[in-house]
Amino acid sequence: MNPEDVRTLASTQEPFAAVDVIRAKRDGARLTDEQIAWVVDAYTRGAVAEEQMAALAMAILLRGMDAAETARWTGAMIDSGERLSLRVARPTVDKHSTGGVGDKITLPLAPLVATCGAAVPQLSGRGLGHTGGTLDKLEAIPGWRAELSADEIARQLDDVGAVVCAATPTLAPADRKLYALRDVTATVESVPLIASSIMSKKIAEGAGGLVLDVKVGSGAFMKTAAQARELAGALVDIGAAHGVATTAVLTDMSAPLGSAVGNAVEVAEAVDVLRGGGPADVVELTVALAGEMLALAGLPEVDPAAVLASGEAHETWCRMIRAQGGDPGAALPRPRHTHVVEADGTGMLTALDAYAVGVAAWRLGAGRARREDPVQAAAGIRCLAKPGERVERGQPLLELHTDTPAAVPGALETLRGAWTFAERDDAPATTGEGIVLDVLRSN
Repeated sequence: MNPEDVRTLASTQEPFAAVDVIRAKRDGARLTDEQIAWVVDAYTRGAVAEEQMAALAMAILLRGMDAAETARWTGAMIDSGERLSLRVARPTVDKHSTGGVGDKITLPLAPLVATCGAAVPQLSGRGLGHTGGTLDKLEAIPGWRAELSADEIARQLDDVGAVVCAATPTLAPADRKLYALRDVTATVESVPLIASSIMSKKIAEGAGGLVLDVKVGSGAFMKTAAQARELAGALVDIGAAHGVATTAVLTDMSAPLGSAVGNAVEVAEAVDVLRGGGPADVVELTVALAGEMLALAGLPEVDPAAVLASGEAHETWCRMIRAQGGDPGAALPRPRHTHVVEADGTGMLTALDAYAVGVAAWRLGAGRARREDPVQAAAGIRCLAKPGERVERGQPLLELHTDTPAAVPGALETLRGAWTFAERDDAPATTGEGIVLDVLRSN
């Protein structure tokens, strides 16, 4: 059977032929709403082959999609599954981060916003590569479970006001399938596909408002402010097109966030923040994002900084952890081996490369190379000095944590050249202008 006959046969069974949709985008055409709806649905049910969707994803990477196409693609992925129905008395608002190093902000943020009066349905993911996953961090807490049913999510939102858990299998199943394909076909970088992947899951979870923490810098997926703004704009446009009030906050990820990078170590740091302490940059970003979330929830008069400083949000955290089977008072896992990295110079620390620290933590066991890989709860890195601080030669700079000492040499090699010193104490540091770089809001 020749190729034309194959296409004719396919057209009698489906309203479109995949090759025609691929060719249209390859040649720079705008895909119609009907083409988009069909190809996403057909791919989800197996009528479009993996190699065909791989070709279409590459065409989208190279040719792009306009705002209307991207919004429709997002809608098609939402329509591939179910939407959560969040019938709670409080206004609902969620947050999503594009991923970074030491980014434990969800942990203090969800209970803080809940304490301030909103409901936070935070469906989170696991880490891959140098960026950590919220679920991996929380699973360091003895007994805590990530998998909840839709009914359990709704009950916890009513009882506690916050839930952090894995997405249910029925939410945007097209995205899970396409995400895995993009990961192995060099099409991850497509802004329309990134934006629709993020927003399909978030819109399907049913929150009334959404705040997006778009990271920019060496430890982020978007390395430049221009790239981050492009993604932020696409995310806000999709939210507006689907009637979800959306704010995107561009934040600095040139250095690790806070002092802890890993799983258990980040949980411990988040608890410090909830008790009114913790690193200044973690507190600053937590309060900034909380303010944006409360504004979208119609609660702009609440001062999240005052609530956080009071320690009241820690009580909500304990209730949230207990509701998911965890023991908030239990000892967190400790590493079997530690290794201290000493400063090899004297002066002000002007840079500590977030990407290098993230990869080193991954090598120590805090992250995974494949989605099915296990992680070590106790693995990670403590940053004992931050950019802008003066250090002396021989002073402890980093503390490496792992259960596998053989991983230390690889981590040390990754960290080679990851920091710089300046003899002048007034030399500019990479994080000297505040962690929030810009804010984009839907109208």
